[in-house]
Amino acid sequence: MSFKNLGLPNTLVAALAEQQYKKAYPIQAKAIPAILKGKNVLGIAKTGSGKTASFVLPILTNLQGYGLNRNRHPSALVVVPTRELALQVSEVFKQFSKALFDPVKTMAVYGGVSINPQMMGMNGVKVLVATPGRLLDLVDSNAVHLSAVETLVLDEADKMLNLGFKEEMNRIIGLLPKKRQNLLFSATLSPDLDSLSTILMKDPVVIKIEAEKTTDISQIQQSSYLIPEEKKGPLLRYLIKTKAITQVLVFTSSGYKADNVANKLRKNGIKASAIHGKKSQSARNNALNQFKAGTLPVLVATDLLSRGIDINELPYVINYELPRSPKDYIHRIGRTGRAEASGMAISFVSPESLPHFKVILKKSKLYVDLIDSATLDLKGY
Repeated sequence: MSFKNLGLPNTLVAALAEQQYKKAYPIQAKAIPAILKGKNVLGIAKTGSGKTASFVLPILTNLQGYGLNRNRHPSALVVVPTRELALQVSEVFKQFSKALFDPVKTMAVYGGVSINPQMMGMNGVKVLVATPGRLLDLVDSNAVHLSAVETLVLDEADKMLNLGFKEEMNRIIGLLPKKRQNLLFSATLSPDLDSLSTILMKDPVVIKIEAEKTTDISQIQQSSYLIPEEKKGPLLRYLIKTKAITQVLVFTSSGYKADNVANKLRKNGIKASAIHGKKSQSARNNALNQFKAGTLPVLVATDLLSRGIDINELPYVINYELPRSPKDYIHRIGRTGRAEASGMAISFVSPESLPHFKVILKKSKLYVDLIDSATLDLKGY
């Protein structure tokens, strides 16, 4: 569907066309008109389906005519689970805000960096994108007030619940006006999310975009290698070199393992960086920016960041270690094959983890070829 038919102002439609947004994705076509009308929305759609623009565009539209905000009372609050996602979402707001006549000041706040600049920059913010902990720090410091919030967005709401933000979210919700618009967006609908939507929403518009399995499989080519744990490093280097991989996102189960994998790659002449929760924010930003720019070929990450990394046309994702659940598997491989682009997802499966991998595939209703690494010549890698 064309963006012209969704009720957005001409300036935003022109900006979308300028940035090569040719047509609205299904989640956008259904969510944007509902949000413009002030409805509560529960949007469920796979990773990479355009959920962010689904709420950014109508929120910016609804904020037109408000004039400049001179206080510390934002009108829209977007709560996200990770620092990377906070930065990513705020950039989308800023990107489209440039096209509007009425400026909409947006700010991202998150932990891991000094709170003072965030406190000083809060004046005049209309759209606040925040991680739960830092938001409450700012509230406790009297740097921001939530009593004027008219629209609340929970982005990647299921991930937030899985990461244990429930108590912080209960406190945040208690600080908000009872009369407000609630928007929940997620890649999956878990029982916890369903119960949260019941608490937050009155007569919500429920939008569930089903992923077509055939389309997913055709967009993301999946393969796996049966490999002993001690041979995973040589296999990774073998694949990077023999397939001439210039950009790959590698997932591990811990920050320690991410550092270890990146270090060994560098020792073997492959430029790589690790990104995880124990890294400083500046180090994380630097690595992610280099990876997006194409100057860093290998980024090794943990599951914490599986939804906070958005790279257009990322060709490869490698599961160096398997994720804990089928949901995490889908989120990981969903970093590639986004927005109708093709991609390759490769999993390393040790003999010990083979039963777990079979469970992941069975619950995800997927079939993936398993290649015996013994058929490969890994000597010298």
